[in-house]
Amino acid sequence: MPLPAAATEALVPPRHVAIIMDGNGRWAAARHLPRLMGHRAGVAAVRATVRAAIELGIPFLTLYGFSSENWKRPRTEIADLMGLLRNYIREDLDQLHRNNVEVRIIGTRTHLEPDIIELIELAQSRTKGNRGLKLTIAFNYGGQDEIVDAVRRIAADAAAGKIKPDSIDKEMFAKYLATSGLPDPDLLIRTSGEQRLSNFLTWQSAYTEFVFIDAFWPDFNKSHLIAAITEFNRRERRFGGRNVADGRS
Repeated sequence: MPLPAAATEALVPPRHVAIIMDGNGRWAAARHLPRLMGHRAGVAAVRATVRAAIELGIPFLTLYGFSSENWKRPRTEIADLMGLLRNYIREDLDQLHRNNVEVRIIGTRTHLEPDIIELIELAQSRTKGNRGLKLTIAFNYGGQDEIVDAVRRIAADAAAGKIKPDSIDKEMFAKYLATSGLPDPDLLIRTSGEQRLSNFLTWQSAYTEFVFIDAFWPDFNKSHLIAAITEFNRRERRFGGRNVADGRS
């Protein structure tokens, strides 16, 4: 949906914003450019969005960078995406650290090259404990896989006698997820006009507000983020309850 322009006055930022960064390929195709150019432009949008989140005072930002289903793409495109992750960490880590950003990268390490795993671990260890924006990047991530992995580990701990089955509740389950310690997203934004979750934060988005934006990810900027937050501020979040004032349920 197209969103109106909005000023930052009286803007109340959500605690946690998650974004499905969609449309790099279509952005490139519309300009008769290779898909790689779309992904490169997408990295520039990541930088701008992280900067905007800091300026707007958003405490938690989670970006969907590469899904576990993306391995189905052509090998050349996968290689390009891996190269962009390498470059982003190498080129931006110092600045992220200077800006007090804490980086967390969630997703399985399966199929990742050893040097990428080393860079991921470096980014996390270097910025651990920083008190500014908590930036989480979901890379080689799938929400259903995350849930299955949590179930496996809970079952193993129960079999080992570490936990009792009747003690398992939603709060305990959440501690076994890759996002343990993060609040659930308040606002989830998806660019490019598509309106689906695409296996992103499947458990965590039970009561998240969704805003769908027509712009392709490389065109996403601070104005889009402000407009999405403005729309979020208009929503009434009842978490399964009801509005006592007007009787809505």
